[in-house]
Amino acid sequence: MDQPVTAYIGLGSNLGNREETLLSALRDLQGHPEIVSVRSGSICQSPPLGAIPQPPYLNAVAEIQTVAPPRRLLDILREIEDHFGRTRQEANGPRTLDLDLLLHGESVVDGADLTLPHPRMHLRSFVLSGMAELNPDLKHPVLRRTMRHLLDRLNGESFSLDSSRLQLISVAGLIGVGKTTLAERLAEALGGKLIREEYDKNPFLEKVYDGQADLALDSELFFLSSSATQLRKDRKRKGGIYVSDYAFIKALLYARLWLSPGQLVQYMQMFDSVCRQVHPPVLMIFIEDTAEHCLQRIHQRQRPYEQGIEPGFLEIQKNAYEEMFSGWNTCPLIRIDAAACRDRSQVRDLAAEVTYYLAGQHTWTS
Repeated sequence: MDQPVTAYIGLGSNLGNREETLLSALRDLQGHPEIVSVRSGSICQSPPLGAIPQPPYLNAVAEIQTVAPPRRLLDILREIEDHFGRTRQEANGPRTLDLDLLLHGESVVDGADLTLPHPRMHLRSFVLSGMAELNPDLKHPVLRRTMRHLLDRLNGESFSLDSSRLQLISVAGLIGVGKTTLAERLAEALGGKLIREEYDKNPFLEKVYDGQADLALDSELFFLSSSATQLRKDRKRKGGIYVSDYAFIKALLYARLWLSPGQLVQYMQMFDSVCRQVHPPVLMIFIEDTAEHCLQRIHQRQRPYEQGIEPGFLEIQKNAYEEMFSGWNTCPLIRIDAAACRDRSQVRDLAAEVTYYLAGQHTWTS
């Protein structure tokens, strides 16, 4: 007998007696002669993805030891699905049982009938939570990130790759953390287009930093208008990848830092309307660093109006970012240490990883 290989199976059901179907499918896996052992995680419920109206799913992940090679194991899974009345007439439609081959050892396969690792597992919290429960330190064979790390990027949400959306990557972080440098290099590595914040065109910014608080609202409204113009949904854009050196949502963060309560009320009347008109990102990258390091870079680049920034302001800003991203559910969020994206080789590695979060870019390569 061949040496058993560890494989992972995703189970899902949203028709009939969902829990009994999953438990029965696990028993069928356990009883198959080419499967040596089965270990399953918790059953959880998840909403359906996509536009087709259908009931919620129950999901689970199973870790198996099997002597079946990948394509043979895929055939076994389809046989079990058929046994439970699975029909395949409608893509992404409801099903009595769905068995997805997630991983088969370290196998990397990109074929018409089988893709390994599963091409969407890194975008599904209901998959990664089960994987992390069974083996949190297991690394994705291509992304080389642990299951726990990949799960943390999703903040409990699940996402689909959608080619109809603008493939916008937004880079966020403290003043002086290196957002523009990373955005420029990332756009270059991805063959994309850079969208750069127009801070140098803001006629009020320097005066606000100089203490003219009565101009704070004008300054923030300038940024809001400028960003909305750059990212508005009705703007004609050709296909491809776009990288912005700012996150649109940070406009709200800065407004809360700079504006008085009365100014903030006026600002929010504009923000709520404008926010609905802009493209949301499909991926957020948050560069992390200490306030001290950011302050050093601020002094090095010698923009006069920034030289009065103090560590306390950066700490407040850092806490505001953390609060904002703690509930982030718009898209996956990649956190990266500033030291890990300084040279071009590091950025190329990041760009290669980023492609798996973009529609139309996915091809697993070992």
